[in-house]
Amino acid sequence: MLSLKNIYYHPSTAEKPILRDLCLKFKTGKITIVRGPSGSGKTTLVEIISGLSGYQKGEITWLNKTLNARQRRWLCGLVFQFPERYFLGLSVAQELRLGHKRLTTEELISTLTKVGLINLDLKKPPESLSGGQQRRLAIAVQLLRSPKVLLLDEPTAGLDWSVRKGIIELIAKLKDKQTILIVTHEPELFKNLNTDNYKLHNGQLIPQ
Repeated sequence: MLSLKNIYYHPSTAEKPILRDLCLKFKTGKITIVRGPSGSGKTTLVEIISGLSGYQKGEITWLNKTLNARQRRWLCGLVFQFPERYFLGLSVAQELRLGHKRLTTEELISTLTKVGLINLDLKKPPESLSGGQQRRLAIAVQLLRSPKVLLLDEPTAGLDWSVRKGIIELIAKLKDKQTILIVTHEPELFKNLNTDNYKLHNGQLIPQ
């Protein structure tokens, strides 16, 4: 499983460390929830785990093997809080096929089915989709990479209740296939899932 040990991160532009001696072990079959207010370091945490950012001290391991940033990028799929800012394709189909030269129609249909987008018009531009559809599309893009770890940054933020419910149900279906970490300021939305809960405070994780 994925494990973080004594992670320390202090950017030169910050007065104090964002993460300090942070430790976390993910458990099989459980979704890990990390809550905290804006500015507490939640997004920094998922960017470090995913290999998009580095850290000064500590160790990140998968199955007891230490991972470098490149290895973490292969291991993890990261869905940002505002996924529409990161879409590159001119259409939904193009977005899904980016980096997948040999993607089959069967694989595409299977992934869209998993995220509840099977009836979506693939010719539409991603930015024309609703907020909920954009989140589902972003998750589909990551699932096509077959990540072992799925990192979700505020997956329900800015969505109305009916759409939130659908995203939560989708996450519940995925937890048996991927190790999932959700960082959120709305942990109560996930209370019916099998979760381990932490609060990010002063750069450390406090069990809740």
